[in-house]
Formats: sequence, C-alpha cells, structure tokens
Amino acid sequence: MKNLVVGIDVGGTNTAYAIVDEVGNILGTDNFPTDKHPNFDDYLLELKEGINHLSYQVGFPHKIIGIGIGAPNGNYYTGCIDRAANLIWPKEILPMAEKLKILFGGIPSVLTNDANAAAIGEMIYGGARGMKNFVVVTLGTGLGSGIVVNGDVLYGHDGFAGEFGHTAYARDTRACGCGRKGCLETFVSATGIKRTAIILMGREIMPSSLRSIPFNKLTSKDIADAATNGDELALMAFEETGAILGNALTDLVAITAPEAIFLFGGLAKSGDLILNPAKKAFDKSMLFLWNDKVKLLLSDLDEKNSAILGASALAWKEINK
Repeated sequence: MKNLVVGIDVGGTNTAYAIVDEVGNILGTDNFPTDKHPNFDDYLLELKEGINHLSYQVGFPHKIIGIGIGAPNGNYYTGCIDRAANLIWPKEILPMAEKLKILFGGIPSVLTNDANAAAIGEMIYGGARGMKNFVVVTLGTGLGSGIVVNGDVLYGHDGFAGEFGHTAYARDTRACGCGRKGCLETFVSATGIKRTAIILMGREIMPSSLRSIPFNKLTSKDIADAATNGDELALMAFEETGAILGNALTDLVAITAPEAIFLFGGLAKSGDLILNPAKKAFDKSMLFLWNDKVKLLLSDLDEKNSAILGASALAWKEINK
C-alpha cells in the first residue's frame, strides 16, 4: 500500500488538482472552472468527486494520507480562504481545509496562499532543495511572495506575512485591487506590464505590433511575443518592469537576507526578457553587504504543474513534521 497526497491549486479561472507521490510524480490530474459553482459547498462536492475519480484511476493499492491546498488569500493558521477578490466568493471567509477534511473522513488537510505553496514546492522539488533561506516571488495577475527562513515558511502572527506585492512602489499612482494606490504589483505583474505598455503607446511614437491589439484584449503574453520578435516598445515595457522589480528586490534582501530569490509564474515565463533587466537593476542597487551573495533565478519547477506540486509539497511537509 503506497501513501499518496492530493495537491489542489485554486485559481481565479480554474481549480486544478492531482494525486502526487512523495518524490513529486503526478499520478493523475484534472481541473474544472473555479466559477462553475456560486455555492461553495457545491464546488467542494465536485472537487471531491474529481479526486475520488482520480484515485480510482491510479491503478495500484494506495492510501490518500493528506490534502494540500494553495489558494489566493489562503491562511495557513485558519485553513480558510479569506475574502479573495479574484474568486467567485469575494466577500466570504471559506473554511476550505476543514470542510475537505470532513468530506474525506478526517484526512489531514492544510491550506496556504499560492505563493507560500510555490515556495514549499521550490524547496522540496525545485531549485531551492538544500536551501534554508530563500524567497519565491510569484509574477502572475498580481505579485506574491513566499519567504522561507531557516527552512520554514514565514507566516507572521496572523498567517498573512509575505505580501510583497502590496508594499508601496509609488504611492498615489496606479490603483490597486486592494483599495490602495501605487502597490508594487500594479507595476510588476502580468496586469502591471500591460498597464506600462499602454502608457508607453501613448507616450512614444515608434511603431509597434501592440498598437493593433485592442487594450481590453492585450495580454502579457502578447507583450512577451512582441518583445521576442524585437518590438522596441514591448522591449521598453520589459526594461521598465524588470528595473522596478530588481530595485524592489534589493529592499526585500535587506529585510530577509536570502540565499536566493526565485521568480515564478506567468510573467516569469518570459525568461531573460524580465530576468536580465531585473538582474541589472538588482546588482546596481544592492547594498554592499549583499553584493554577489544573493542569486536571482527563475523557478526550477515545471510551469505546467508547479502550483499543484507546491500544494502537494505542503501536504507532505505537514505530514513529515
């Protein structure tokens, strides 16, 4: 009888889930639209049915011994998703870990936010193996961070430590979904680089393939594709975004003194387009105490399954305490 866990990634668009062994092999995976069920309990029932179906398909004797969940505004201490603005239940506090534990007959269930799950995944399956002090910065629709200190995720007293994306970059400028203005994620994220590209299109006169895309259709991938093809305006957007990121990361280093910072998520998939300008600013702005001590790297996890692996790694870490 082999022990396995379930990893669940709750996203604004889709919820993906998988059955995973202790070395990170995914034995079955599936997904469904997160907004399919306005009622959260109905959502959980579909999730349970999907997991049971995957378990049936595994094909050898096994036991599910834990469930790990990565979710926006996920609180490790309470096991709740706390009023996540980009989910279909934005004003609710959802006790997801406890409800799944009950639905699965008492199987231990643990939940954290998606950035912390990514950090745990990087530590167990990715480039941070063997590291005790590092940070994972997630560059998606927003900007999140998972901070690991002495081998443990930093949660703070209330479970919400690590909201690096909501540190102020330029106060009283771009409106943020959190209700404030000028948060770092309004500049450095998939939505942030789109806003920068739109501003550049109004400010600069050079031709660009981005000008033929309606503003409401423009994506960070469009900007990355254009930059890869040498589009000058798209390259400027990456230069500005990367420089802001690199400068901001030196402040994070001054507080956490990590061995490495890993960039993870959709915008990080642009590779050197974001990494090179970020490294340039990072090296230039670094306080001398940390010169050449902190590596700035792309995540080593497989992008397709990284969020699920992070969630499953959370379950394994909890079980192996």
